Amino acid sequence: MSDRVEWEINDGIGILTISNPPENYLFEPEFVPLAQLRQWTGDSALKGILIRGKGKHFSAGGDLRQLFTLVSEDDNLDEKLAAGHGIINHLHQTNLPLVAAIHGVCFGGGLEIALACDIRVAAENALFAAPETSHGLIPGMGGTIRIPATVGIPNALQMILTGEILTAEEAVNIHLVDMIVPRKELFSSAFNLLHRMVKNGSPRIIRAVVETLRNASTMPAGQAACEETKIFCELAKEEYARRLSESK
Repeated sequence: MSDRVEWEINDGIGILTISNPPENYLFEPEFVPLAQLRQWTGDSALKGILIRGKGKHFSAGGDLRQLFTLVSEDDNLDEKLAAGHGIINHLHQTNLPLVAAIHGVCFGGGLEIALACDIRVAAENALFAAPETSHGLIPGMGGTIRIPATVGIPNALQMILTGEILTAEEAVNIHLVDMIVPRKELFSSAFNLLHRMVKNGSPRIIRAVVETLRNASTMPAGQAACEETKIFCELAKEEYARRLSESK
């Protein structure tokens, strides 16, 4: 297990906890080793993943001291950023619903992780920011892609260029998060939401739904429709075979 990320499974839901309190800084872009993540998410019975932060915050993002140490040592920063992208890409490739439970600060790389989730549930005390420009940088783990895709280019420009901190209410108003709940109810609300979506579905159906919905946002409409048809026919054949076997 990574020292800074914890993993457990509760009723078919994987719970990934960023665990580097108090701020839950991401020591490196690859905040959990990809091989470790693959092992955790390789369970075919898994139905969804919930991401949260340990202690007072979700994540304050990257550790600037570590970042500039990598730069000073010319330590393949581009490869490390690519590895960070690989973590998020792997989560999407599991084709499982991803829910973020956000409290405290959700800045920089922490925000980019949250934006990789399908649904973001925020506590009343949550704060959001893309502060990279104030440090002479830009978002480096997909923020320039996911922020405008989520809130639109006008809001993304304001968020990134100003680096201003948004409250949970301001975040929900621009659709950066999907709902606000009391801090004490954050985990239960996020977990119950995900559990309600997946409790009656088989892992096969859940993954098929998530895959087709993600195809719709990443593929041309015609290609997404062809993939939908392909997956529908595969499921129909599997369901027919199952019913035929049960009737014998």
